[in-house]
Amino acid sequence: MDTAQTISPPPDISKSSRLLSLDIFRGLTIAGMIIVNEPGIHDHAYAPLLHAAWNGITPTDFVFPFFVFMVGASVSLSYSKQSGKGTPKKKMIGKIFRRAIILFLLGMLLSISPLFNFSNVRVPGVLQRIGIVYMCCSLLFLYTNWRFQAKLGIAILILYCMAMTLVPVPGYGYPILEPGKNLAAWLDRIVIPGRMWQGTWDPEGILSTFPAIVTGITGMLAGHLLVSKETIERKIIWLFFSGFISFAVANVWHWFFPINKNLWTSPFVLYTSGLAAMVLASLYFLADVLGYKRWAKFPMIYGSNAIVAYVFAGIASDLLFLKWGGKNGISANNIIINAVTPSGIPLEIISLAWAISFCLFCFIPVYFLYKKKLFLRI
Repeated sequence: MDTAQTISPPPDISKSSRLLSLDIFRGLTIAGMIIVNEPGIHDHAYAPLLHAAWNGITPTDFVFPFFVFMVGASVSLSYSKQSGKGTPKKKMIGKIFRRAIILFLLGMLLSISPLFNFSNVRVPGVLQRIGIVYMCCSLLFLYTNWRFQAKLGIAILILYCMAMTLVPVPGYGYPILEPGKNLAAWLDRIVIPGRMWQGTWDPEGILSTFPAIVTGITGMLAGHLLVSKETIERKIIWLFFSGFISFAVANVWHWFFPINKNLWTSPFVLYTSGLAAMVLASLYFLADVLGYKRWAKFPMIYGSNAIVAYVFAGIASDLLFLKWGGKNGISANNIIINAVTPSGIPLEIISLAWAISFCLFCFIPVYFLYKKKLFLRI
């Protein structure tokens, strides 16, 4: 049988902002984010489910940049469709700023959940960074072409590398990349009000947000390719080829400027974006081109309301770990873990079982929304 005759053409992306592969990728990523963020016993998680202590990378470190990459890809798909319909830029810009502000405020609100102690508010954060990246990428898409975006991304990565490795850090008199002592941490201490994640510095701080925007730009470039008039074969080949080149360059750059998630270093951007492009190419070929999607029902549903899943997980986790009765009180997590521990099951397995169970629990509201055909958009 001629295999080509069994392949259905993928949907016309210029007429639809949704790709099955992107929803599947987003769903796998958000499920992974929940699992790595919510171990049952924080001191007993398997090594691949922990962030790299500093330099280097683990599978857990892929989650956030993969999501940022997909934000960029979604910008290309969504605004290509709206531009094709003739939607006025003024109307799109209004929605862009509204969504970015809501994401930023929602992230700040989660930082004080569930007791809403405003003295403990954290200005930077995951949703805050996503909001900033979304806003910058959206404006770039509306006012520049893909060539300018690529050149800007390269320039930012080079300038960020030069700033972090060549500019002397005040108080030390020389460049340094150690935790809490580097240029990014120094700037955060001066500018950022309120609480920071690591006390004297924040992984979602000001300077490292610039290369994070480049992660969004790489996703936009992938989206540009997917909405282009190129053939299916060339789209997949270019996604794989560019992803592999990015991955290879990152490994070489790592010799001079280490891969580091907390600093969101330039090689970290290229390493994770390269992998993201290759994963997206694979899912695009399997789900959108070949039509193999039954296996992906779970992540596809998760990806259809990813922000809902993330916010629900943040609130539910805070409640499960909240110690009722003050500092010496006990949480729901304590009760469940203490009941299972005497069984003799290794603590790492208990911790992982909690994380997976919590991920399935967070699937319930997302599944309910999916069955009702409700897709909440900020």
